[in-house]
Amino acid sequence: MPEPTDAEQAASVLRGLDAARNANTPVRLSLGGPDGEIEVPGSVLAALARVLDSFAQGESVTLVPAHAELTTQQAADVLNVSRPFLIGLLDAGQISYRTVGTHRRVKAASLVHYLREDDAHRTAAADELAAEAHTLGLS
Repeated sequence: MPEPTDAEQAASVLRGLDAARNANTPVRLSLGGPDGEIEVPGSVLAALARVLDSFAQGESVTLVPAHAELTTQQAADVLNVSRPFLIGLLDAGQISYRTVGTHRRVKAASLVHYLREDDAHRTAAADELAAEAHTLGLS
């Protein structure tokens, strides 16, 4: 868990990043080290912004490599669902996993893939509802 001062600093840096993005100003972050400055790639900057946002809200952050294998309880916790619900997703083939003995292991990358597909399905459904409401003159 971040300390209150960490949360305040994270919020300040995040406001600066957001202001630069909103002004369509290229965001460039350099870090100084013993070998001089290094530039941080945009994809890393996006991940850093997500970490800063969580810290600013006082939330803890856990980084997990994409190849890491999680237990079904850990995977359910990541998705914020119950373990039985996750097992249903595994059994339905919506999330890939492997079996080690009698235990299932879920790769972190499989969870990310599932979340992206789920987001895409929800966005498509919301777009369809909005179009239908427009067609019916409800919007």
